[in-house]
Amino acid sequence: MTAQIAVTRERRADETRVAATPDSVRKLIALGYAVTVEAGAGLTASYADADYAAAGATIAPAAVQALANADIVLKVRAPADQEITALKTGAIVVALLNPFGDRAALDALALRGATAFAMEFVPRITRAQVMDALSSQANLAGYRAVIEAAEVYGRALPMMMTAAGTVAAAKVFVMGVGVAGLQAIATARRLGAVVTATDVRPATKEQVESLGAKFLAVEDEEFKNAQTAGGYAKEMSAEYQAKQAALVSDHIKKQDIVITTALIPGRPAPKLVSAEQVASMKPGSVLVDIAVEQGGNVAGSRLGEVADVGGVKIVGYANLAGRIAADASNLYARNLLAFAGLLLNKEGALAPDYEDEILKAALVAQGGAVVHPALKT
Repeated sequence: MTAQIAVTRERRADETRVAATPDSVRKLIALGYAVTVEAGAGLTASYADADYAAAGATIAPAAVQALANADIVLKVRAPADQEITALKTGAIVVALLNPFGDRAALDALALRGATAFAMEFVPRITRAQVMDALSSQANLAGYRAVIEAAEVYGRALPMMMTAAGTVAAAKVFVMGVGVAGLQAIATARRLGAVVTATDVRPATKEQVESLGAKFLAVEDEEFKNAQTAGGYAKEMSAEYQAKQAALVSDHIKKQDIVITTALIPGRPAPKLVSAEQVASMKPGSVLVDIAVEQGGNVAGSRLGEVADVGGVKIVGYANLAGRIAADASNLYARNLLAFAGLLLNKEGALAPDYEDEILKAALVAQGGAVVHPALKT
């Protein structure tokens, strides 16, 4: 029996992405799935219903019809309450579930009897790189952070020499050199800015310098051991944070644009820029806080707003990847396509191997309970 996939419209505030594109639908069907897409699901990402239909999808008039017979539901964010109610018992849900921050949705999925996979928990191993949704979306968020900064900054980023005089290049400081930070550095460099960057992980120094930026950090013993086996930054001690703050304070007040990207899985975002450091910046300077949805790296950042603090603008836009919805959806749909392939056996039947290291790591709810070790209370 052909496994049924449903893709519904995102109902979370400000979510413009969609979990499948016409191209990924075509490939899902080639794998052996049947795909139903809710009408209008792709419109905010510039994908029309007609394109999904041409790719072989069935277009359902509403979420209830799309979900009625779905064995698998592909989403960007966790399903809304009315979608969870419409799930059939035992349906598989694959999404960016925000398992640490949206426990209510996870509990509701478990109560409904759904099997839920969180794309955030896909392990960082070679075989799973094509499924790494956090990286695919962070890459675009880093790019978009620079574009948003340039728009709010209101001045040119590259040096320009004209008959009327010279325009100095903007100084951009990137704090946190993960996927988003590296793309922010690369984008700011391409736009002609003078870029510096900092991170607590020693391995990032070479990456920063390879992109033509200057690295700034307190390089003590704690710094040398400040990276987990999975490649994430560890939370630094209060002593280290104080030393780092002292180092960057003099640097930050000279910057035109500061972009902060530091996140710690399952924890509030670390505070990187204090109110005093914001106040030290020149009027007209800009900060972009990519981590605003997890509490923010910048004192004074406000979710969904551009705060003006003494003439310094702090950009707190949520879901930066969603501000490039077509590309973000395209990359995320490819992540899900690869993940969906793991749910089929060699004969093409829906038969997930829950001992597979990727599925095992991403599984968060099954059999009426939340099962991931990091989420058990």
